[in-house]
Amino acid sequence: MKFLVVAASRQQRGVVTVFCQHTSCSLVIMENADPSARHDLEQWLSRLVPENDPEFTHTFEGADDMPSHIKMALTRTNETIPFSEGRLLLGTWQGVFLWEHRRAPHTRRLIVSVQGE
Repeated sequence: MKFLVVAASRQQRGVVTVFCQHTSCSLVIMENADPSARHDLEQWLSRLVPENDPEFTHTFEGADDMPSHIKMALTRTNETIPFSEGRLLLGTWQGVFLWEHRRAPHTRRLIVSVQGE
């Protein structure tokens, strides 16, 4: 998998770290060939952290507000991936995904850091 930031860095080998600056989305490395795998994970996490839980008090932005923060806390906001010759060293079926936990789309900012030689 080619990652433009890695290729532009002109580093031959190293690691790239991607960090998401938000509290209601996360990053995930998982199955990239069959979208049903991502769907199944989303369904499982939604059962674990349902909307409209009467115990939630942080609901200012809607029923998906607190669940989105909990889903982010249970997953990851950063991933570090090795690369060589400008290519990410992911497994055959691995992909890197930004996982939006809110129902409506939001603008998201990612910080990408490349370290290598």
